[in-house]
Amino acid sequence: MTNPSEYTNQPGQRLDLPDPNVTMRGRGTTGMEYQIIGTTLQAVIMELDPGETVYSESGGMAWMSGNIAMQTSGRGGGLGGMFKRAVSGESMFLVEYTSQGGKGIVAFASDFPGKIVPVNLAAGQQMIAQKQAFLCAEKTVQMDIHFRKKLGAGFFGGEGFIMQKLTGPGVAFVCLDGEIMEYTLGPGQMLKVDTGHVAMYEPTVTFDIEMMKGFRNILFGGEGLFLGTLQGPGRVWLQTMPTMNLAKAIAEYLPRASGSSSSGGSGIDLGSLLGGN
Repeated sequence: MTNPSEYTNQPGQRLDLPDPNVTMRGRGTTGMEYQIIGTTLQAVIMELDPGETVYSESGGMAWMSGNIAMQTSGRGGGLGGMFKRAVSGESMFLVEYTSQGGKGIVAFASDFPGKIVPVNLAAGQQMIAQKQAFLCAEKTVQMDIHFRKKLGAGFFGGEGFIMQKLTGPGVAFVCLDGEIMEYTLGPGQMLKVDTGHVAMYEPTVTFDIEMMKGFRNILFGGEGLFLGTLQGPGRVWLQTMPTMNLAKAIAEYLPRASGSSSSGGSGIDLGSLLGGN
């Protein structure tokens, strides 16, 4: 890889691609060094000293050096933790990555356009993030499932009933969708948000669901029946492009099987597209 200003790609020369943008560098509690590369499709690359360990959910790793040892387990809460993750739709297993016999690297990549955010937590400090935001963390960080106390947040709001709770000390990395906007709420100050746009918030913030007011708003407003409410004190982080919203936007353009009765869509015959009769 080369500096972009030195990239020439001349015939017969060795192919050297420009290095990706490095958006952030830092160091974890255990001494782990990291850099976040990319702009909209990011990855975090961690350099581990011998014996240092990080972990992620099963299937989260992108690449690693040959001296990184993998160990799959139900880390975090034993059978109870595994059961909670299974009920919430998360992977039952977590994978530990440990450097052996020298420094090693391991990288984790986001699977959706957005930002990888390092969350540097002090001992006992917590952060609540959207479901499936967790990417990886130092071994000192505890990742758990956070269930909303009020069932309305799950059964009626569509999202927000099941969240992820991160507890320090250490650095955890979360994937948030699209661009990120931060607000600091004072005591009693409230934001009303489409629940899919709630990316992360401090535990001092109260997250709840309320019904949309006004008959016309419900029928013609296009925002659904419910809104999320975030009430301070504390900081909240909102995301501009929730995965579900993007999926809904592109669904009508996806090829459909021949004879489908659903309206909309591109009208492409999936069988013909794949060469069938």
